[in-house]
Amino acid sequence: MRRGVLCCCLLLLSSSTAMADEPPRTVYRDAVLIDGTGAPARPGTSIVVEGELIVAVLPDAQADARGAQVVDLHGQYVVPGLIDTHVHLATPPDAAAAQATLRRQVYSGVTAVRSMADDTRSVGELARQALVGEIPAPDIHYAALMAGPGFFQDPRTIAVTRGRTPGRTPWMQAIDERTDLVLAVAMARGTSADGIKLYADMPGPLLAKITTEAHRQGIPVWAHAAVFPAMPADVVAAGVDVVSHSCPLAYQASPRKPASYHERIPVDESVFADGKMPAAITGLFATMAARGIILDATNLVYLRHVEEYAREKKGAPPRCSAGLTLRLTAQAFSQGVAISSGTDGDNPDDAPFPSLHDELELLAGPVGMPPMEVIRAATATAARALGQERSMGTIEPGKLANLVVLAQDPLAGIDHLRSVTETVKRGVRYPRSAFKAGAAESGATPAR
Repeated sequence: MRRGVLCCCLLLLSSSTAMADEPPRTVYRDAVLIDGTGAPARPGTSIVVEGELIVAVLPDAQADARGAQVVDLHGQYVVPGLIDTHVHLATPPDAAAAQATLRRQVYSGVTAVRSMADDTRSVGELARQALVGEIPAPDIHYAALMAGPGFFQDPRTIAVTRGRTPGRTPWMQAIDERTDLVLAVAMARGTSADGIKLYADMPGPLLAKITTEAHRQGIPVWAHAAVFPAMPADVVAAGVDVVSHSCPLAYQASPRKPASYHERIPVDESVFADGKMPAAITGLFATMAARGIILDATNLVYLRHVEEYAREKKGAPPRCSAGLTLRLTAQAFSQGVAISSGTDGDNPDDAPFPSLHDELELLAGPVGMPPMEVIRAATATAARALGQERSMGTIEPGKLANLVVLAQDPLAGIDHLRSVTETVKRGVRYPRSAFKAGAAESGATPAR
């Protein structure tokens, strides 16, 4: 073959390969867009997606649909993909159950979750499968846990470290004053965890040392509101990025304080009587707001515990009442603390929607957050809680194409977030019509 012909063939081959590698282009037209930034809804908006990314958000008249698949969303609403900032997917590991949970989430508008300390050997594989599209699932961002040595008699720690010694694995580490924190943080990062969770049985100064080292190594720190004996003020003073659970924040003002995680002393709620909110709590929230610390409130799990204990009178008593849990979340919001949308427990397998929708309705109802702020809690703020605000949480060019299409206006009622017609995760479409609660995996096929 002559040189000129060979070059021409190579050029044609290169051109056809480049065309084959071009990502598919989709234009979602005529949507009422609620973009997650807090800006007013924008009717008549087109969202242009190439591959897994949003490349343009603009009025319909300006959208170039040539060569693109066009999805007509006339009369429908679009919000960013929802995020649950507190789930557990592998305590103990059960891949089939986890996949069923994840499948229901993605078909219900959830495009990312934060797994808050599980067996990362299992969660890591689920995260890989979700990322590459082997299973219908939200993206999974997960934590490696650190706690005091005394915590690792807990049966949950045994369940998530089978084959290893609890407290001596990179994803479940026992930490005390003698621990080499540089190595401990590096080991946690080596699990591919997105954050370190501080859980139980550590004093305040140790929390601060761990947080400082974690931030030096570029990994966020997520902590329980009280890491007994450390109280909420110690957790906040340590400089953590996200605090989980509204209820235990009450220990800051309670005359009775547990000395360890397993000491189940309920909050003394007398200091909250007659609608009082103690200065110890309002001061705590003022500091959280000033420092940008997010509250992963998880109201639902505490309300359900109160109901279960009242019904069955078994197990550990609730740490605080349902009313106090909701009041603390409402007070935090009123003082400017950013609230994220964590659940810490899911609905029964045959329920049509995951518990995230129940949590959001609590935020809009008894907590009293306006619908726009509830949407932000489940999108922009939740993305920041995951440390992923650069790639998700709002509908903007350059971010992942994570969208929820709704038949009804969520600003008119947050329960309208249940009117999902389809979810788009990383540009892949998951029509709600393909989902049936409790159905086998083969019955749920994404639209590619």
